Amino acid sequence: MLTGKRFRLNQRTLAVEVLDGVRNAITIPSGAIIEVLRECTDGEQTVDVLWGSRSLEVFTCNVRMRGEMIVGQ
Repeated sequence: MLTGKRFRLNQRTLAVEVLDGVRNAITIPSGAIIEVLRECTDGEQTVDVLWGSRSLEVFTCNVRMRGEMIVGQ
């Protein structure tokens, strides 16, 4: 379970932002800090994350493979 955990991305990662019903591809840069808000109901293939003030959807495997969990913050 990833909900509530923060990660530092070691590689840039593709995300999706939904604005006014339109899905836009966003690249989160290497070194960015994201927080997992909730795991989605699609069999845990994606998670909702917060990057700065932006709410995005990211593949769970990308968070696990490209991210390093931040402990103690």
